[in-house]
Amino acid sequence: MKKPSKLGEDFFHNVHEVVKLIPAGRVSTYGAIANYLGAKRSARMVGYALNGSFSLDNVPAHRVVNRLGILSGKHHFPPERPMEMALAEEGVTVIEDKVQNFEELFWDPAIELAL
Repeated sequence: MKKPSKLGEDFFHNVHEVVKLIPAGRVSTYGAIANYLGAKRSARMVGYALNGSFSLDNVPAHRVVNRLGILSGKHHFPPERPMEMALAEEGVTVIEDKVQNFEELFWDPAIELAL
């Protein structure tokens, strides 16, 4: 995947493409995705891109959490399929809105996609 050097009209699309690469049972962060896309200070923009992703196929937005492993975006998920439920189905344990074993489950695209 070609990494853009700045925010632009393709940024949301690129966020979706990176999120599609996060393996089931792993999580990434808004900031790690922004950094990978060359927009280090744009973690919120990654969140905005994911807010509108529910109508898209195969964008596992539930795998993206904040830098502490907290489900900060959980309020944007439909009530019939909460973020915590989607993660639990993949074997990710969440207690009080925080991913357990976050460091072990963290998927950094800058490292994982550089291989």
